[in-house]
Amino acid sequence: MATIQGWQQVTSPPSQAYRIIVFVKHQGKRHEVELDPASTGEVFKFQLYSLTGVEPERQKVLVRGGQLKDETELSTLGAKPGQTFMMMGTPSSGSGGLERPKEKMKFMEDMTEAEAAKAEGATPSGLQNLGNTCYLNSTLQTLRSVPELLDELQNYSASSSASRGFNQSGELDLTASLRDLYKQMSETQEGFPPWTFLTTLQTVFPQFAQKSKSGQGWAQQDAEEAWSQIISQVRQKLKLKDAQLENTEAPGQESSNVSFIDRYLSGCFRSSLECNEPGAKEAGEEPVESEDQFFKLDCHINKDTNHLHDGILAGLEEKIEKKSAVLDRDALYTKKSRISRLPKYLTVHFVRFFWKREAQKKAKIMRKVTFPSELDVVEFCTETLRKQLVPVRDKVRDIRKDEEDVMRTRKRQKKAHQQEEDRQAESKTSGTAGEDKPAKEEESKNKDAGVEMKEAAFKTDAEYDAERAASILAAKRELFALIDPDLAKDEGANRSGLYELRGVITHQGASADSGHYTSYVKKQGAVDAQSGKRKEEDGKWWWFNDEKVSEVGAEKIETLSGGGQ
Repeated sequence: MATIQGWQQVTSPPSQAYRIIVFVKHQGKRHEVELDPASTGEVFKFQLYSLTGVEPERQKVLVRGGQLKDETELSTLGAKPGQTFMMMGTPSSGSGGLERPKEKMKFMEDMTEAEAAKAEGATPSGLQNLGNTCYLNSTLQTLRSVPELLDELQNYSASSSASRGFNQSGELDLTASLRDLYKQMSETQEGFPPWTFLTTLQTVFPQFAQKSKSGQGWAQQDAEEAWSQIISQVRQKLKLKDAQLENTEAPGQESSNVSFIDRYLSGCFRSSLECNEPGAKEAGEEPVESEDQFFKLDCHINKDTNHLHDGILAGLEEKIEKKSAVLDRDALYTKKSRISRLPKYLTVHFVRFFWKREAQKKAKIMRKVTFPSELDVVEFCTETLRKQLVPVRDKVRDIRKDEEDVMRTRKRQKKAHQQEEDRQAESKTSGTAGEDKPAKEEESKNKDAGVEMKEAAFKTDAEYDAERAASILAAKRELFALIDPDLAKDEGANRSGLYELRGVITHQGASADSGHYTSYVKKQGAVDAQSGKRKEEDGKWWWFNDEKVSEVGAEKIETLSGGGQ
């Protein structure tokens, strides 16, 4: 089973077509400020810095719901022309001298276990195998990679009294147990025994309490079944608060009672069921249209399936035998489905296990089926959704290409600049300034490659980073402007049709009733202590093999396309 996460850079609300004039009160003065809904709180604070001299990190800008954060999209404030905001804060002394650190430096050996687990570069906690529970460990580690889920679970309390896996009525609460488990895992780097969660799962779903035939531990279970049952329980219990849903109501959803799963991990099909027999059509039987919710896409595997795309496409069309009211007998029908809503996080299930009738047991399909690091699902969507997704998807690809071109040019410029400096240094040392043949040859090569090095002044890394940041901000504004307004209102929806692979649960072995589950989760960038933002990712993955956790390269993920690994 592959869990694929939405592409994060195009999930913010769209830019409005104009800027707004607002006012900011600070120390008795009223400042007029131009607010751009497409920008962020960080940009707005720099605007205030130029007016007040108060550094962004020393500002407290009061907005509805609390203080303005750097990462807040200004479009979510719902600011109106002429609106007034309050700002508190004073400029630093500006003495330029050394200051005593605000926080005492703490060395790793002085940290508690919980502090060390949260430190930058810490290895995440593994989960101990409690007797054929690798299927559960892999599922829990992959589900834990959804950051919004972790945030919401921290605030979860069933009727304000869920504690240690119990709800207010004293009944076992799987969602509360999941919350407690993730909290305990965040406070250690050791392999943690998930006894409480396992007991709760087995009580709520007794099939997971089945003992193995050998008597050693419990019977091996299907990770997809565990995933689906956990998702179903979280869907029932974990509801989003009204404050989070204001002005973000999704089509067909009531803002007062929306499940976290429905918003972030579920999509919608628009389906048509039609009888295959001409006689039914001639008798006036019309196709039946329907809307169906889904929590995963199935990748069906047969002798012609070579790629994830093939399996998903096959799963969107199925044959059904049912009674025809017009023919008054059973007939064959075809159900064709297209996606009408895409969730931010998309789960794809590789259907490798099936019931083998002649052997009367579960069997596994071992066929190799490849999958990409980025999945484009636009083809699987309804015509209406396609029209909304395509402009954003194409713009994303254009921006990436431009960024790659800039990076290549930058590398060539740095190389040429370094060669020029080395040549000048060598000339001064040896006194042979006339020997410019290597430089001329390099200049000739650059001209042949279409790179005019001397026409553009060399920029320092700081200048380049500043230009790149400005370029990214401008690109974001262009992207936001392309997002369809109706799609933008649906906070938990994907808006580009592109998904980045973030986690994989894989089964090793040829038997459906044995083997071993492990999972791979892509590493997130470390959180910057000052800004609170995540740094760039290094492209590595965590491999969770029960209590053993190790780091692997992206090339390892490419080897998981076979059924035995």
